[in-house]
Amino acid sequence: MRSGAVSLRLVPAMTLSLALLLPTLCPATALELWSDAMGSRKVSLRGSLKWTNLLSHAPRDTILYPQRWSTASLFRGRLGLEVRPAGWLRAEVAYEHRARMVSEQSGAGGGAAILPPEVPAPYRLAPADESLLEIGGTFEYRHELDRCRLTARAGAADVTVGRQAVGWGRGVLFSAVDIFAPFTPLESDREWRRGIDAVRGQWAVSHRLAVEMIAALGDAMKSSAFIGRVHGRLGDLEAALLAGRRREDDFYGLSFSSPVWNAEVHGELAFFRTPEAIAGGGAFATDDLAVKTVTGASYSFELPFGLPADLPAGVMLLGEYHYSGFGLPDLEALDRWRGESDFTTRLSLGDSQILGRHAGAVQLTYGFATMTPVSLSWVFSPGDASGVVVPALTWVASDQVTLSANGYLPYGEAPVEGAPRSEYGGTPTSGLVQIGFYF
Repeated sequence: MRSGAVSLRLVPAMTLSLALLLPTLCPATALELWSDAMGSRKVSLRGSLKWTNLLSHAPRDTILYPQRWSTASLFRGRLGLEVRPAGWLRAEVAYEHRARMVSEQSGAGGGAAILPPEVPAPYRLAPADESLLEIGGTFEYRHELDRCRLTARAGAADVTVGRQAVGWGRGVLFSAVDIFAPFTPLESDREWRRGIDAVRGQWAVSHRLAVEMIAALGDAMKSSAFIGRVHGRLGDLEAALLAGRRREDDFYGLSFSSPVWNAEVHGELAFFRTPEAIAGGGAFATDDLAVKTVTGASYSFELPFGLPADLPAGVMLLGEYHYSGFGLPDLEALDRWRGESDFTTRLSLGDSQILGRHAGAVQLTYGFATMTPVSLSWVFSPGDASGVVVPALTWVASDQVTLSANGYLPYGEAPVEGAPRSEYGGTPTSGLVQIGFYF
């Protein structure tokens, strides 16, 4: 659409969206439209309205950031309808409107890696994600059908058909086996994972063993995925084995979690046999094998010093290490590879959540079991001495209102003439505030 042009479809679409989203302006309790006397059959409606504002100050690089100061705002209005016509049958639809506004000449500082991306979602037969209005490069208004699924249960098995969210693995800030729509390590809003078009069958063989098969469908066989997953539990150890065809890759994965003394330990390992040469060279002296790993642990404890009785004492410490075989061994090679379609496609699909190959994270959360948790996260690259420190505060005022504030404080070698010199040194210093209403 040309700058400033308004599609004729916008008028009815905006009218419909305003009518649908009006209830979220006045938050109320969950809206149950109908239910039977036993509660096994019902129709319910849930809605949310989020407003996010981001202020950023970028490093001095006029190619990446024509203006050092930039702002970005994101409005998200979402309605979810759930229908249970019978105890064994359930349907869900979620419809979303988004309006994103960035300041002029913000460049790469317009919320990249922090706000949800606007890249096309993978594994969809039809996008159902359309721009309704664009004004220059500073404003865009979109709507999207993000869920549309039907689930039928028969005994210990159920089958889900349609647009649905699928998330695998045990990683918190990084992932290796989350192959469909993973989040980025710095992404601020992880409430909704983008839906994919899939047929998913799950069978609980026993209370300790389950088998899952999924066909995630793109517009062609080479953009689809067919994965089998076996999930089991042995004592306190939970593990999953995965194998199949992911787009044009042969994919094999493992994830696990287990308590160890008073801590929790988790890990993920994934192998991708690719049709193209891996950027910067693959693993094990081959050019077509990419390996991804995540190892981490968390530990909860109480502060050793006394606090007033009305203050929480619980603290949770999390640490993770991530290796991505799809990343570059040296960021100086980025200029060579960023023009290659295979490399940029894998970045857009989330095959690599980092540009380099090594990253780590430490997160400290105070009051994690309360309505006002405070956290301090540190995401870093051990190879180039760069990272981002992220203080965050969330206030759950009620079931209907949530407020949050995040800071993003990067360090490391800054980019030069558009070329990164470190993993996180080119990240803008930013502050984010968000208010969410729910019903």
